[in-house]
Amino acid sequence: MNLYKFSLAIMLGAATLTSCSDKLELTNPNDPTTGTFGKSTKDLEDAVKACYHHMRMEGTYARVGYTMDICRGDEVYNPAQGWGHLPADHFNFGTTTENDQIGGLWIWRDWYYTINICNFVITRCNEINSASEEMNRIKGQALFIRGLSYYNLANYYQNPALILDYNSYSTLEGLYAANKEEGDTDPFAQYDRVLDQVEADFTEAMSLLPSRDAGGEWAKGRATNGAAAGFYARALMQRHKYSEALTVLKDIIAGKYGKYELMKNYGDNFRETSSYENNAESLFEVQFLDYGSQGTDDEWTPVNISKNASQGHAVESNFGCEDFGGWKDLSAQPWLYQLYTSEKTKGGKLDPRLYWTIGTHETDWEGFEYGNVAYKKPMTNENPIVTIKANGGLPIAKWTNMRPGLYETVVVGLKCGINLRLMRYSDVLLRAAECENEVNGPTQQAIDWINQVRSRAELAGLNLSDFDSKDKLFEQIANVERPKEFGCESGRGFDLIRWGFFYSADRLQQMKEHGTYRLYPYDDAAKRLKEPVSYSEVNTDPQVHSSFDTYRPGHEYFPIHQSLLTNNFNLEGNSANKDLDNSAYFQKKGWTVHPVVNLSK
Repeated sequence: MNLYKFSLAIMLGAATLTSCSDKLELTNPNDPTTGTFGKSTKDLEDAVKACYHHMRMEGTYARVGYTMDICRGDEVYNPAQGWGHLPADHFNFGTTTENDQIGGLWIWRDWYYTINICNFVITRCNEINSASEEMNRIKGQALFIRGLSYYNLANYYQNPALILDYNSYSTLEGLYAANKEEGDTDPFAQYDRVLDQVEADFTEAMSLLPSRDAGGEWAKGRATNGAAAGFYARALMQRHKYSEALTVLKDIIAGKYGKYELMKNYGDNFRETSSYENNAESLFEVQFLDYGSQGTDDEWTPVNISKNASQGHAVESNFGCEDFGGWKDLSAQPWLYQLYTSEKTKGGKLDPRLYWTIGTHETDWEGFEYGNVAYKKPMTNENPIVTIKANGGLPIAKWTNMRPGLYETVVVGLKCGINLRLMRYSDVLLRAAECENEVNGPTQQAIDWINQVRSRAELAGLNLSDFDSKDKLFEQIANVERPKEFGCESGRGFDLIRWGFFYSADRLQQMKEHGTYRLYPYDDAAKRLKEPVSYSEVNTDPQVHSSFDTYRPGHEYFPIHQSLLTNNFNLEGNSANKDLDNSAYFQKKGWTVHPVVNLSK
């Protein structure tokens, strides 16, 4: 009896242990880990969606990751004279304060969050090693987004750490990656390594992804080989590889990566809803939910993960006027307004791109599009809308609902639903013209590509006979055609760096002139808002400033925040941390900084 009871106890115990073992081996589908997740195409497709989601964080494209580069350009300034946009505008971010984190930490942080997920997808794709169409599309998208992430990091921070394998996070050496190699003496050695990888990622993505045409419904809002080709050309141009970039851009124009064309109406590139977004001109845009279809919660940091996330952006909040509930942070430079108004259309009217870029009252807007309107309020010349009443400022209309009049106020917080078009076909045409001019110019082919963009704005075509040198045509592209087409869009700061404008006395002076503005009290703004502002007034009028007067060598890049350098001893500061002059890099590469040319002669 005792033996029987003992045997029964052993059997019951074994059964219990087996049962417990079975339960422990069960995988909870609602609680995946990196050890169990990512083993199937379904898992990896979900992970790719997370890659796209992280492009909509505050430090990527939902706010400062987009607006900080606008501040580095010469088309926008900070009329509020505060918060993190002011040090970006003045090129004087520090490395220790909480405000310094905006430029020195947030962008870095959020792009690395994006890279980490991309690395997970790419590493798992390599381990599965399948050449199926579905796996190619998954890997291609992750490669594109990783390439875009490093493209941004390199051109914001100069020497970011390069992490490519998700499995490397399992070691401290892999987790705390270095941004230099033994023997590095050139501060741009890491910059070149990172952009080499960017080019490699975009090139492989081009080979794996379908065109927008072939991708059909799947391709709407996703990266395609056309998007990868466009950004590959951008990356090549960042290091003056103009001949290689020209080949890629010609292929895009010829339709190798799908059919792209200019929208007949320039304004269709800056409205929300599916009727306008992901249109025939867009190579790639960041997807934001239309206002009214979003959740309620703003996700300002990566740790805020809400099922009710709004999934919009706050660029409109930064651009938005005080009178309509905006944060009144940024205004268009008077120089940009003067540029738009200096040349009339063939019908004697203002350039229509001004309407969508700067929110001013103009007689020409009566009967044009939505008319003289700011949100749902009619504008008058006697009572103009300013960015901030204390200091004035020409309101930025782009990426806002100021013109369409959909809403009565600014869509505040992370709730604007207008997709940010990161690359449009007009950029392909103007970049092709620039590369053609660098390689062969000036040529009729370069003029023809420029004239396609001008034609949409109803401007008279340029004539080759008016450009007797490569330098003069470059001046036209850099300081007329590109500002008018892309005014107040992100990317101008990247351009000023690649053109070497910070490394030439005459170009630096030109940027100071472009970056000059007057802080107007509101009573004066009504009379003087649109007046030209001369750089010569900086020393005589305390209300006149220039964004570039406080520039110091090396600060065309943002410094790496001290908290990152403290936490990771393998990181080294960049030229902004060390106040290093980067002009020697241009000289050593043999790159050209075009001299300033007076286009009126």
